[in-house]
Amino acid sequence: MMEEAREGSLSVSAQTIRVTEAVRDGDALTFIVISQKLSGSGEYHVARTHEDFQWLQQCLFSQEVVPGILGVIFPPLPAKPQLNAPAKVLKQLGFLAMGEDWRMYCMALETYLQQVAAHTTLSKNKCLENFLTSSEPPGRQRVRKGIFNRLSQAMEGMRKEGHKDVDDFFQTERDNNLTLTGCSKSATERFIDVVLTEQKLAVACGHFSTALHLCVEQEEDSAVLAFSNGSVPMIKNYRPLHALICVKLSEVIDSIKRNFESVAENNLSTLGLGLDLESRCQEAEKEMLYRRTCKLVELETASRNAERAKPVKKAAMDELKVAAEKEFDHVSGVAKQEIARFHSTHVELLRQALILWCEKQLETARDTSFRYSQHLQAFKGLGE
Repeated sequence: MMEEAREGSLSVSAQTIRVTEAVRDGDALTFIVISQKLSGSGEYHVARTHEDFQWLQQCLFSQEVVPGILGVIFPPLPAKPQLNAPAKVLKQLGFLAMGEDWRMYCMALETYLQQVAAHTTLSKNKCLENFLTSSEPPGRQRVRKGIFNRLSQAMEGMRKEGHKDVDDFFQTERDNNLTLTGCSKSATERFIDVVLTEQKLAVACGHFSTALHLCVEQEEDSAVLAFSNGSVPMIKNYRPLHALICVKLSEVIDSIKRNFESVAENNLSTLGLGLDLESRCQEAEKEMLYRRTCKLVELETASRNAERAKPVKKAAMDELKVAAEKEFDHVSGVAKQEIARFHSTHVELLRQALILWCEKQLETARDTSFRYSQHLQAFKGLGE
């Protein structure tokens, strides 16, 4: 037993997994994944494409030997990034397509890998060890189709999301999930609008600040031209008061621009990522609850078939019923454990995002307040 556990455990620490950068390779992105070895002080450095991440997710889905695997809430993998994509595609990525150098997307992939590595069942999959440590690109291997692929067509034809549950616990969870999924999606979309508005205001302030400077420079160029023609005397290092006011006002507007940029960046890297993860996690739980509902429908169908079966087929139908009941019980047992873990984990992640958001915005507010105080003193000194 100890040998089996050792074989199934990761050779890296889940909390040390980092996706440090996204390297552009033509029209694709390659992500650098770094993790700390549990034994010794070395590190693993691997390069992975999004197809490699999809391969890993498919491997996790395909663990048919694990009882109740359909009851697992799989960590949500972010949608595939696309370079030079149309606005509609970028809108689907939301916060993950914003920021510089796909940094937000790297942070989302990092959270995904940490969640998989910290999961008691998923972390035992050998594909995860291969993904994190092998220098070869695992995504090029052919993935064997698993239970999810075989059930996909049946699930599509059994859209029973409104099917009443036999367990009040799961019915309540489904109702709450339906509400929270809509709320988290709406909150994410509204917050994206806030960040986009802040970015637009920063650009507008930048244009305004530049225009004020250009006005002063054009006026000074006219003064130099008039002096060269001999029409007016030239006073060295002299600027009229209105020119000084324009320069100082330009500096104030530039500070406002920098404040908008900092606030938008803080929103992106803290609460924005938190809301995006919350929305995708709610969808992941919804998918799990739906898979369990499909198993419930299968069990009810098997029970009816067993009741109506003719004597010659009665034994076979009863056997199918027992098998369906056993699988449903496995899925439900795993699902209850997953829901308990899910609630504690995702609430803590959102709480951390809110705390970090407040800390970042307070730090930005202090810096901006200090700059505004300096501008105020500078304006007071103009009369002198």
